[in-house]
Amino acid sequence: MTDEETEPLLDKLDAAQKVRLLTGASTWRTHAEPAAGLRALTLSDGPAGVRGETWDERETSLVLPSPTALAASWDERLLTDLGALLAAEARRKGVDVLLAPTLNLHRSPLGGRHFECFSEDPLLTGRTGAALVRGIQSGGVAATAKHFVGNDAETDRLTVDVRMDERTLHEVYLAPFEEAVAAGVWAVMSAYNKVDGVTMSASPLLEHPLKGDWGFDGLVVSDWGGVRTLLDSARSGQDLAMPGPDGPWAAGLLAALEEGLVPAEAVDDKVRRLLRLARRVGALGPDRPAPRPATQAGRALLRRAVSAGAVLLRNEGALLPLDAERLKSVAVIGPHATAVRIQGGGSAEVFPEHVVTPLAGIERALDGVAAVTYRPGLPPSGRPAPLGRDRARDPRDGEPGVLVRLLDAQGAELHAEHRLSGRIVEPSVRAEGAAAVEIRALFRPAESGAWTWAVGGWGDISLTVDGQEVLSGTFPLDSDDPTRVHVAPPLHTARAELTAGREVEVVALRSLAPGSGVATVLAAAQPAGDAAAALAGAVAAARAADVAVVVVGTTEQSESEGHDRESLDLPEGQDALVRAVVRANPRTVVVVNAGGPVALPWHERVPALLLTWFPGQEAGDGLADVLFGRAEPGGRLPTTWAAAQDDVPVLGTAPDGDGRLRYAEGPHIGYRAWLRAGAAPAYWFGHGLGYTGWAYEELTAPSAVRAGEPFDVRVRVRNTGRRRGREVVQVYLARSGSAVERPVRKLIGYAAVEAGPGESAVAVVRVDGRALAHWSPGGRGWETEKGAFTLLGGRSAGDLPLTARIVAGPGADSAGKGSGNGSEHDGERSPLML
Repeated sequence: MTDEETEPLLDKLDAAQKVRLLTGASTWRTHAEPAAGLRALTLSDGPAGVRGETWDERETSLVLPSPTALAASWDERLLTDLGALLAAEARRKGVDVLLAPTLNLHRSPLGGRHFECFSEDPLLTGRTGAALVRGIQSGGVAATAKHFVGNDAETDRLTVDVRMDERTLHEVYLAPFEEAVAAGVWAVMSAYNKVDGVTMSASPLLEHPLKGDWGFDGLVVSDWGGVRTLLDSARSGQDLAMPGPDGPWAAGLLAALEEGLVPAEAVDDKVRRLLRLARRVGALGPDRPAPRPATQAGRALLRRAVSAGAVLLRNEGALLPLDAERLKSVAVIGPHATAVRIQGGGSAEVFPEHVVTPLAGIERALDGVAAVTYRPGLPPSGRPAPLGRDRARDPRDGEPGVLVRLLDAQGAELHAEHRLSGRIVEPSVRAEGAAAVEIRALFRPAESGAWTWAVGGWGDISLTVDGQEVLSGTFPLDSDDPTRVHVAPPLHTARAELTAGREVEVVALRSLAPGSGVATVLAAAQPAGDAAAALAGAVAAARAADVAVVVVGTTEQSESEGHDRESLDLPEGQDALVRAVVRANPRTVVVVNAGGPVALPWHERVPALLLTWFPGQEAGDGLADVLFGRAEPGGRLPTTWAAAQDDVPVLGTAPDGDGRLRYAEGPHIGYRAWLRAGAAPAYWFGHGLGYTGWAYEELTAPSAVRAGEPFDVRVRVRNTGRRRGREVVQVYLARSGSAVERPVRKLIGYAAVEAGPGESAVAVVRVDGRALAHWSPGGRGWETEKGAFTLLGGRSAGDLPLTARIVAGPGADSAGKGSGNGSEHDGERSPLML
């Protein structure tokens, strides 16, 4: 079916039917419309996996590495393959529209949601996102570029007014979205925040440049609850208000249309775009059969993605890869070795069927070869964790897990179900007349002492442990952030003395009130342990082993959606743990399990430092592949890492007193900010070591190019090591004496090559014609200064040994890159450009 064939469907709808389609029917679905042969569209979160319509730990999903890890691969073919895997998962779960990729930038390392974004650089973010878009849409599922635009931090994200100059907006923050449009993305999500005083769901930027200049012909969907007003949003380029069935458009758009306050042409265009999206995902015809999940192939791809995104920051004395045959003992240390964070917290969270921890992966790799000893090195954190199958059982059927009940106002049971976790975002049914949620479990403590209990939620809350009420109070709703209300409500704590081995019944109860969600949590933390003893045990294990592997990382409290980070420091004594283990065993590998940068005050004392990000469900096996040389660490930093927070040149994420967050640094973020400041970070953007060495021998480029026309840069490198390897060759641009403000240098292209020992390879880096141009404010668009530019080639923003001079001559600058036709082919790049 083509656009010409869907146009008559619009004529079949009256005004009320059209307006009804423009607000969601429920949290995750749009309305069906039989008159147009339209079934409901299903949308789902999913940057790291496809959750589907339900928030239920029994409905599992494949879990990819975090988007920061995907960008660290600098491998667009891998991203396209992973996008196709997401599409297959989406179709298996009946999902038509996947709310990914996130194309906001790492402006400050304190941004709480950086794990869900790709990088600090607009080019790397744009190319990575476009590759994922092509992969998702190759499976007939719509990708959604989000959050358009300026949603680069979490503080006051619903209301913050982001202020930046016009050049910075176009050259930096809009650029990744323009690349996604050029790749043919079918949907774009408008952000919660304002830009220059206008909420994004009503912003003129939705029309220009998005729909007009770039030619985006897809659907603009709001972030959940992002349409808060009627006329300004209805007159803008906003097309679909989610969720439903309530909202400003549902309440007033039809009347506004009939009174002439909203043009009929605007409503028709919104409906037309919805029908076009429906056609693309197959919602205007017979249902498509869901594909059979290729479980083993999917797991193999996810395992490969772990090593592809792993960044080896440091490898003194070539400690890595470890030779398993020469090892007799390995000490694995750190709580994250067993409680690994495979994904970030918040709305994008999904539930894995299984998780391979770092300890399990190392034990599997060394089975029958070397002894593996584990020590946490730190006492229990004291943070209550939701009850799980490992320590609770349902009082009714005795099965591992908890009992969840919905009760009416008199306490009568309306619904009951067995669940696997004490974290209940939503019961599986919505019972009419439900006034309270109850979570009940039998709990057998492993040790005696004062256990910390917690209930998460809003309203009237009580907690009973072994027949004794330990918590009772009213906790009024104090937030309108959907993630805080419906996904991660605050925990309210109490203490109870328990005896090891003596089973007790625990009952948590919370009232339900309009607008407060149903999310409820029952969590517990064991008594505080002996910190000195835990550290001494780790040091003794490290001293006795041939090699120590220490796994450190962030927690959900320090790095998650809904709040920005207060500090880049690792939580809870992990820095001291690293220092102690390195003193005990100089053959120590430190593995960092974090979604974004952390401070590394000890990094120069550690012989091997490996960054695995949030590595997804196959974390442990992928890590073992890198540690023992079955795979090379393929990652390069997508974000500059500082040794200390005070060194970071662009840090603030909080708006000022008038609610404005000023991007006063202009285009100078990430490595650009460090270069402008004349300072050196611990590790530059683009940095990453493999298991071989490379010599950069020659960079060749045209001596002159026409403005606005692409050109190729060739960089010859030679493998100077003993192993075959992959190198990511990066090309940057600089111009001295420019008439306009520019970054000291900026990334304009990259390509990966492979070569065996002693072999040379030539990386062909295609440079877009826009790369030499700058945005000229006042409606003049893209312009290129005539004259000489410098090309720099190398392995990171701070290591560029090769240079060449290129002269820009007369030509035609491009007004935009958008395809203008919603291109539905995969747009694969030349095989030379990985």
